[in-house]
Amino acid sequence: MNKPLDRLKFVQQRIENACAAARRPASEVKLLAVSKRNPAEKLRAFNKLGVDAFGENQLQEALKKQQELSDLQLQWHFIGAIQSNKTRPIAEEFDWVQSVDRERILKRLDSQRPPDAGVLNVCLQIDIDNEPQKGGAAPEDILPLAAIASSLSNIRLRGLMAIPKHSYDKDEQRDSFRRVREVFDQLKAAGYDVDTLSMGMSADLESAIHEGSTMVRVGTDIFGERNRKE
Repeated sequence: MNKPLDRLKFVQQRIENACAAARRPASEVKLLAVSKRNPAEKLRAFNKLGVDAFGENQLQEALKKQQELSDLQLQWHFIGAIQSNKTRPIAEEFDWVQSVDRERILKRLDSQRPPDAGVLNVCLQIDIDNEPQKGGAAPEDILPLAAIASSLSNIRLRGLMAIPKHSYDKDEQRDSFRRVREVFDQLKAAGYDVDTLSMGMSADLESAIHEGSTMVRVGTDIFGERNRKE
C-alpha cells in the first residue's frame, strides 16, 4: 500500500468503520493529515486527492512549506510545543493552534494575531494522564483557561486536544479518551461554544472516535514511514 490514494482510502475507511461502530455519521470526524518531516510535494499530492488540512509541529519546517504551497487553499494547524518567543509567526501564519496550555501563550497569540487574518482557532491541550514530559494543562486548569480564551477578541476557543498515554490496550485507550470527553462536556455545560475534540492518531483513532473525537490526527498511516535521518 505505497500509493498515496491507497493509503488515504485506507485511513478514510478506518474512520468510516469506526463511526459506524459508534453509530455516528462519518461526517462528524475531520481528518487532519500530520505532515511533519514530509516534503511539500507530498502535501501537494494529497491535496489533489482532497486533503485540505495539515498539522505541523516544527515551526521553521512548517513556514517553509507554507511558502512552497502558497498557491493552494490549505488549512494549517500548529500542533507542537509552543515557545513564548515563537508565538508571533504562529499567530500570523496558522489557521488553528491546537497545543495551547497556558495563559501567557493565549495572550501572546491574541495580541500578535494580525487584524486582517480573522480570529485564530484554538484548542486547549489537556494532559489527561498526568505525563510531565508532554505538554498540556491539567484537567482542573482547563475551565480557567477557557475563561481567558473566551475573553480574548482575536481567539476563538474551539475545544480540546489530547495526546493520552501510549497503550495497545483498547480499554485503556478508551478510558483516557472518555476522560477527555468528560472535560469537553464540562466546557459545554459551562456555556462555552466548543465543537472540536481533537484526539486519536494512527494507532488509536478507533478508540478515540468511539469516545467522541471530532478530529483525528493521522501521520504515518497517510504519508508512510518517515526518513528519520531527514
